[in-house]
Amino acid sequence: MSKTTPLDAAEQSIRLTGAKLTRPRVLVLSVLLKSERALTHHEVESRLPAGSDVNRVTIYRVLEWLTEQGLAHKIAGEDRVWRFNAAAHQHTGPHAHFECSDCGQVLCLEPVQAKPAVRLPAGFRQQAVELTVKGVCADCGPVHGKSRGHGRHQH
Repeated sequence: MSKTTPLDAAEQSIRLTGAKLTRPRVLVLSVLLKSERALTHHEVESRLPAGSDVNRVTIYRVLEWLTEQGLAHKIAGEDRVWRFNAAAHQHTGPHAHFECSDCGQVLCLEPVQAKPAVRLPAGFRQQAVELTVKGVCADCGPVHGKSRGHGRHQH
């Protein structure tokens, strides 16, 4: 029995939407499926296969389309950069995120069991509550009692 590749999974997910299956959609979604963390637009671009010839505008449009279709979700980082994650299919409900205050890495965490009770003014209606745990990831944490500093590094 053959193992499903990220390209196969991307293709299948896009077909299930009933929308047109395009090469950029499959490639971008497969990049997200391969990643264990949320990626910026530029990280997605840098992880596309060499010679894929998918331009930046197309990548952004595909990321937005994937979000609209529920195949990905986007997370606003503290640095005001959107990050995209295809892990939405793994989370059937609300879930928290972890954001490293050093490198900006964003990860999806396990589903949140209880919704926080937030009292809103009269006439206001809640649409969503986002929970982001901020801290330092394992790569940026102390090494032998020393911090690595607060520079941005590549993961």
